[in-house]
Amino acid sequence: MSNIRLENITKTFKETVALNDISFSIKDGEFFVLLGPTGAGKTTTLRVIAGLEHQNEGHVYFDGELSDDLPPAERDVAFVFQQYSLYPGMSVYDNLAFPLRSPLRQVPEPEIKLRIQNAAEKLRITHLLERKTAKLSGGEMQRVSIGRAIVREPRVFLMDEPLSNLDAKLRESLRVELKHIQSTQNSTTVFVTHDQIEALTMADRIAVLHGGHILQIGTPFDIYDRPATTVVAQLVGTPKINLFTAHRQNGHLQVVDSPLMMPTPIGDIPESVLLGVRPENVKLTTDGQYTGKVALIEPLGVETIIHIRVGDQTIVSIVPGASPVRLGDTIRFDVPSEQLHLFEPTSKLRI
Repeated sequence: MSNIRLENITKTFKETVALNDISFSIKDGEFFVLLGPTGAGKTTTLRVIAGLEHQNEGHVYFDGELSDDLPPAERDVAFVFQQYSLYPGMSVYDNLAFPLRSPLRQVPEPEIKLRIQNAAEKLRITHLLERKTAKLSGGEMQRVSIGRAIVREPRVFLMDEPLSNLDAKLRESLRVELKHIQSTQNSTTVFVTHDQIEALTMADRIAVLHGGHILQIGTPFDIYDRPATTVVAQLVGTPKINLFTAHRQNGHLQVVDSPLMMPTPIGDIPESVLLGVRPENVKLTTDGQYTGKVALIEPLGVETIIHIRVGDQTIVSIVPGASPVRLGDTIRFDVPSEQLHLFEPTSKLRI
């Protein structure tokens, strides 16, 4: 496998700056996720790594060697796309064998058979090997698409939202399988997604992209528990983080348009801040410091989302299981000061 380094990469399409001076490294054997909304620059980054797009500025290194001028075939990467890109008239076996039979590789047939059997067992598609891909379900086609990358035994796997076309249950199943395969093979994998759950559950490290910039790189815990900006804070976590404008007042933070007044968790802060509170840190309790009225209840079975109106602001809480509260109830709650997130209002950077 390989380690990859991107150094000061800028990529433009006419007047549009898709990537703006981004730099990061991917370790050998790491599951590295590029997370961000549509148009953030995730796929462009993947294509620059693959050599399918050439950067305007900066350099790409594989295992410490400059690779800017290497064509895609010589970079030895395997791409898994959102669209399955299979040959419908071929069997699953022949689709898996296709990249190994190319004149560039000329892998002997006995080895092709062995690689296909190993990949098929890992992806649980052995029973489909003789079936035409046109007769497969979406989930089966995506497994075959992933299998076609696995049989190549490349230096790096590049995956561009491979699960986004699948239903929720199938996404969950394949997520687990992909992570298991990656960890057992110790394969370097770069995975693009806009889905925070995929990022948080699969990644060793995450790079959050927005508008062609990298906002933060870190472990899932880093990204969730210490978001570097409000954009990162709002991108991860369901429901979204509560975010309020607040002013410093007598050692407390007074939320605008609300009686909510929370203790200042750190000493030296500006007069005004953006105050973030994760919903799971809004604790319902009979002797809570704060009072509000239940404005909306979202029962989800395993948990309940409760929207609490406090003055002209609404703070969202998430509690385990079913909740006995009813619409219109007046309830009490607490927010531990050590679990507050503070951001500078203009730059939106973490304080």
